[in-house]
Amino acid sequence: MIASVLRRISLSPSLSLPPVLSASLMDSPAQPSCQRLLALAQQLRLYRPPPSLDDDSEEQRIEEAAGKVVSQVGIPESQTAIARDPERFRPKRAAVLICLFEGDAGDLRVILTKRSSRLSTHSGEVSLPGGKSDPNDKDDAETATREAKEEIGLDPSLVNVVTVMEPFLSKYLLRVVPVIGILTNKKAFNPSPNPSEVDKVFDAPLEMFLKDENQRSEGREWMGDKYMLHFFNYEVEGEKYLIWGLTAWILIKAAMIVFERPPAFPEQIPKFKYPRIVAKDTTMP
Repeated sequence: MIASVLRRISLSPSLSLPPVLSASLMDSPAQPSCQRLLALAQQLRLYRPPPSLDDDSEEQRIEEAAGKVVSQVGIPESQTAIARDPERFRPKRAAVLICLFEGDAGDLRVILTKRSSRLSTHSGEVSLPGGKSDPNDKDDAETATREAKEEIGLDPSLVNVVTVMEPFLSKYLLRVVPVIGILTNKKAFNPSPNPSEVDKVFDAPLEMFLKDENQRSEGREWMGDKYMLHFFNYEVEGEKYLIWGLTAWILIKAAMIVFERPPAFPEQIPKFKYPRIVAKDTTMP
């Protein structure tokens, strides 16, 4: 996987390095960890998400006679049937940062947060750093990195953004775009959580979201559609965390992209219908 990408890179002398990674490689002797991150960056830069609502393909014009399909727990937008008519559905845009770095044991890890218990929505839940887009944001990468700086003090200059995933739809009908970035110098990041938004900053191995050891699933049903809700139990430094819902779905899909294999547990995509005309404050139950 990553090793095969690295071999292809070594056979392609004309291949240019990503700006952040190339600088770090030239500033210090090549280290195995840096080479692995370089290979991963090159792999992810080749990734192209499935067509979404931003594309003009005919596939995205599918409509259901009885309603549109979204997800309470977050599903890929390409797997939903949503009318393109802006009068019917125009979700607000948000972005989250999947910030990857190499841990001391050589494993690939992702930065997560525990949301403040004082927040009005999703209080105390585990999430990826991110939030709603600002009119001044030039793209989803800027939204994700700006929000990460505001929430946990992560300097955007430390993050090498390599790709974006397809959008997901959240419980509150936000169009959430996951942005994958690589943190090459973990020691340069000193977490400083914003107490009004974040209680804790921690990290977890990305590969755990493909394993069945600490995962459980619950079968649910909504309006005749069955789906699986995934829960991941994780403990670090005496703290126990439950990672589920939209965050779990995004991390499962990110791990599948990075490690190029399916999870060890069965997936069943959730489907939820809602009225064709959506009120401004509509949320999924």
